[in-house]
Amino acid sequence: MNTVIPKEIIDNYFKEIEIDNLNRASIRQVGAAVANAEKITGKEFIHFEMGVPGIAPSAVGVKAQKEALDRGVAAKYPNIEGIPELKEEASRFVKAFINTDIAPKHCIPTCGAMQGTFAAFLLCSQLDPKKDTILYIDPGFPVQKMQAQVMGVKTESFDVFEYRAEKLGPKLESYFSKGNICCVVFSNPNNPSWMCLNSDEIRTIGELATKYDVIILEDLAYMTMDFRREGLGVPFQAPYQLSVSHYTDNYVMMISASKIFSYAGERIAVACISDKLFDRSYETMRQRYGISKFGAVYAYDMLYSMSSGVTHSVQCAMAAMLKAASDGVYSFREDIREYARRTERIKKALLENGFHIVYDKDLDEPVSDGFFFTFGYNKPDGTPMEGGELLRQLLYFGISGIVLSSTGSVLQGIRGCSSNIREDQFEVFEERLRLFNQANS
Repeated sequence: MNTVIPKEIIDNYFKEIEIDNLNRASIRQVGAAVANAEKITGKEFIHFEMGVPGIAPSAVGVKAQKEALDRGVAAKYPNIEGIPELKEEASRFVKAFINTDIAPKHCIPTCGAMQGTFAAFLLCSQLDPKKDTILYIDPGFPVQKMQAQVMGVKTESFDVFEYRAEKLGPKLESYFSKGNICCVVFSNPNNPSWMCLNSDEIRTIGELATKYDVIILEDLAYMTMDFRREGLGVPFQAPYQLSVSHYTDNYVMMISASKIFSYAGERIAVACISDKLFDRSYETMRQRYGISKFGAVYAYDMLYSMSSGVTHSVQCAMAAMLKAASDGVYSFREDIREYARRTERIKKALLENGFHIVYDKDLDEPVSDGFFFTFGYNKPDGTPMEGGELLRQLLYFGISGIVLSSTGSVLQGIRGCSSNIREDQFEVFEERLRLFNQANS
């Protein structure tokens, strides 16, 4: 079989790092294998593995951060709860685009949504000794499970693709009713499938969270990026981003700058904690930390012990970006719509060369084109190629990705990201797909 990349380069690297099954390879390990192959061969890969922004960072943020540095903020520790202007603008942004009221005091900056979620996992797992398990609505971001593994916290999960609409409630209740679930995490749109839970499904999650006193961690890294819904992303105007905050007080929303503002490198998000949950007292926290309120423990024990606050200058950048968006002078959704355009072209090329879209339906309609997409390939006998083997074969042809099983998926295939394919690479991508199909059909 003629390949683009010599097979032994890929195989030897994974053998060297002790990965014999690519279903176990992390995003970073796949990226390292690709970088190694590029260095040896001089051939550039089509990079689908990393969910890294592929458009310029917000000019609003860059300008504000430079000005902040010029003012000398680099010499000063920021308040652990966040600078006042960021807290004010985060509260206003949530009202403008989600139509939820959260007091500025209850909006806490974190070093990206990953740190915000890690701190929330840690805190939620300590609130009640009986509630020692995190529930993941999969497929999901693989590193969030790694975080639980690092903490030594128990986990449960299920693939929501099989439990949409009226099936979701009974499935969630089968976990909640055991009394051991401390919190649930999900993203909407979903990473990696790009499915979008609808308002009835979000309502179900919220109402059951209240019934069983479970905290919902809502990862809004991709908010407004369901590009089928026209009108999203206009401040203080319906339709708004769907959110569990409309249906329960037991929530922490993660608003990240990484994707919507293309500001991933500066590592900032805001954990927006419901007013009621922020001020809720837990005797277990008083005994352990000397303070009882959820929000105070989150900021002064969890985040303080991890990073002693978020970089001062990037808080100024985030405040400026949130303000410009809420003022209506920065249409961030139009910038990131580029990802949907790229994904549409990528999917077309995949389908023309024997591949199929794994998560192709969102209930009764085609899944949206957006930041992530999923694809698989059938062997000559019509059965799906196993995900780890498919990834290995794709790497031989200079195309990367991550295996869907690493995201908690029960289906066979690959998660891809459209962010880093350039215009000049589409022709190369199509040729590599053609060669792959010839070799495997």
